[in-house]
Amino acid sequence: MRFTTLGEWLTWQEQLHPNPIDLGLERVRQVLQRMDLANTPFQVLTIGGTNGKGSCVAFLDAMLCAQGYTVGAYTSPHLLRYNERICIQGVEATDDELVEAFACVDKARGDVSLTYFEFGTLAAFEIFRRHGVQVAVLEVGMGGRLDAVNAVDPLGALVASIGLDHQEWLGKDRDSIGYEKAGIYRRQQAAICGDREPPVRFLETAKQLGADLQVLGQEFDWQASSHNWQWQWQNVRIQNLPHPALPGFIQLDNAASCIALLHAVVAKLPVTENAIRRGLETARIRARFEQWPGEVSWVLDVAHNPAAAVVLARNLAANPVTGKTLAVVGMYRDKAVEDVCRALATQIDHWYVGGLEGARGQGAMELAGRIHAALPGAMTTECATVTEACHAAQSVAQRGDRILVYGSFQTVGAVLRLRQESGTNYT
Repeated sequence: MRFTTLGEWLTWQEQLHPNPIDLGLERVRQVLQRMDLANTPFQVLTIGGTNGKGSCVAFLDAMLCAQGYTVGAYTSPHLLRYNERICIQGVEATDDELVEAFACVDKARGDVSLTYFEFGTLAAFEIFRRHGVQVAVLEVGMGGRLDAVNAVDPLGALVASIGLDHQEWLGKDRDSIGYEKAGIYRRQQAAICGDREPPVRFLETAKQLGADLQVLGQEFDWQASSHNWQWQWQNVRIQNLPHPALPGFIQLDNAASCIALLHAVVAKLPVTENAIRRGLETARIRARFEQWPGEVSWVLDVAHNPAAAVVLARNLAANPVTGKTLAVVGMYRDKAVEDVCRALATQIDHWYVGGLEGARGQGAMELAGRIHAALPGAMTTECATVTEACHAAQSVAQRGDRILVYGSFQTVGAVLRLRQESGTNYT
């Protein structure tokens, strides 16, 4: 075995491949063949989209577990621990399991160079095999067509939304990005779209692939009241559904899309209405409009692109506070900072800006400058780190105020880590 600790493996993987992001399927497929995993011994549901992927994985995981299936879930990135990325029955993989899986991948790859994400994806498949999972719910890392997750064929696939993000790799407009995301669909297999207005090229690509495409607002939809909601696909209805445990109005779109996917694959993966109901009530995911009540309330959200910021702004408006909203923000340099801030402008009174490290990170002064370019009158306080920005916001927050933490997984993770170290439980 090359290394004995998880930290050693991860540090090495970060340096293994010359490019941190190198989209393509050839390397992963080659190693899958060597691992005898080209044809997975479990059913696969693949989840893509600009936003909503993590929530959809949480819903599907909860619904399938409620049905009694042994379920593996693969997500990225993580907030606090790498182990969060690979879960079986909702339980994170242990360090020992990850180390053993990494050693297996390393042995099989030979001289094949793998990116950090590719290595982790292959390790997830190995862990799922060792646990004998019946279903694997896989979140696409970036795009879809050339993402490592797409190296295996799914029973069905769901694209939750199509927005502008990762444009350096996926294309400059929704048409280009839609083409990449539709690449997770397969001929004559269930293909669900949770975007009510998918771009033309997305629809054309799904048709060219021969996928059985079903679009939210067309083939299926939902209707809600204050107490419950109803899902409908043609003449099929599921009534009196409990509102999702995950907060925010967009979760009804996500939940409805997940139910549509399960309905489409019901012949090979039966799930009852009762299991769907239990899944809606028990699904959990961190940092998606996660609220911490108190004299000063908190909201944590990993929104980092314009579409996600629009959803976040609507959720903030629907949950007003008597005082001010103070934002703790850190964002990567390659994100549309200006558009994100414009979307949130009416909901934020003061920005506490923290710097992020790493190749994609940007310092507080640079980020604050971009906020001012978009919103000349914005009130900002610049701090060296997100942790310092959090302390600065806390020091001035008064009863009735709200502290919003947003901008990236790294930003929210820093605040979660700070709370964890302080011994305060806000969950």
